[in-house]
Amino acid sequence: MTPASQAFPAFADARAFRAFRSDSSRWLGIALDIARSHDVDISWPHVFSTGTNLVIGFGDTLILKIFPPLLRAQFVSERGSLMQLAGRLHLPIPEIVAEGERDGWPYLIITRLTGTLGSEAWPSLPEAQKERVLRQIGETIAAVQGAPLGPLAEIEPRWDAFMRAQMQGCKARHTRLGLAPKFLEGLDDLLRDAATLIPMDAPPVILIGEYIPENFLLACHDGDWSLAGLFDFGDVRAGWRDYDLLGPSAFMSAARPGRVRSLLEGFGYPNPDFALKRRLMALMLLHQASDLNSHICIDGWQEQANDLIELQELIWAE
Repeated sequence: MTPASQAFPAFADARAFRAFRSDSSRWLGIALDIARSHDVDISWPHVFSTGTNLVIGFGDTLILKIFPPLLRAQFVSERGSLMQLAGRLHLPIPEIVAEGERDGWPYLIITRLTGTLGSEAWPSLPEAQKERVLRQIGETIAAVQGAPLGPLAEIEPRWDAFMRAQMQGCKARHTRLGLAPKFLEGLDDLLRDAATLIPMDAPPVILIGEYIPENFLLACHDGDWSLAGLFDFGDVRAGWRDYDLLGPSAFMSAARPGRVRSLLEGFGYPNPDFALKRRLMALMLLHQASDLNSHICIDGWQEQANDLIELQELIWAE
């Protein structure tokens, strides 16, 4: 059977798709045929083993992302975001070179950005450079949110429905994930506050959802590290602006006041108060991927805080 005659299979669930994705010999031939059909040089393909979809790099210039039908929403989000943000940011993002569909699987061919993956560079950066990068992240979040929503406004679920569903399932989720009882005890009070602290009908903005080191590139010039690129827009939604502060707060700030201050000042919050921290704590528990035990990158945070109020003061230390 030649690659051109192969077809993508159908999958009933995400687990079956993940098994398929992990064995590139089952799909690489089809991917190469797609690339070839767009006159892409396929001499040096590189399969990316991490990520959600099928992702292949071609040389230093192009990336092919293929989305299974069960993740079509990610294709819609990625395509819409790249189109909507094109030319609107000071930071490079991928450009769409081609798009199409094979056997019901949509795909994008996009430009490949240059730089060092944030997750590789971040751990070794000096503290002052980490503060510098976090300020740039805050500024970038604000810039993205300043772009018009366009068709991204139609992404479902809408913010109010999404938040209410998250609130409804919040306690059961964190109980299942093993959040310590001392934090679970304050969850009802926090959710009660969240209903008024989190705007449900304010004008929505573009939310990337994952400003984390795995999704951006860094570059060093004359000893200064800076953001050099932003990618992965598969989980974009529209909603309240503070939601996008959660990723860098959990994964990068590490309870260091200088880092927290740089992030929030870059975003436009020079004077964080109790209400902001309370809202951010609520949003962190309501995030679609929320798992405090896995995502809060502060050594010994479970022992340093006795309840959710102390935890919010620890995460957003001043």
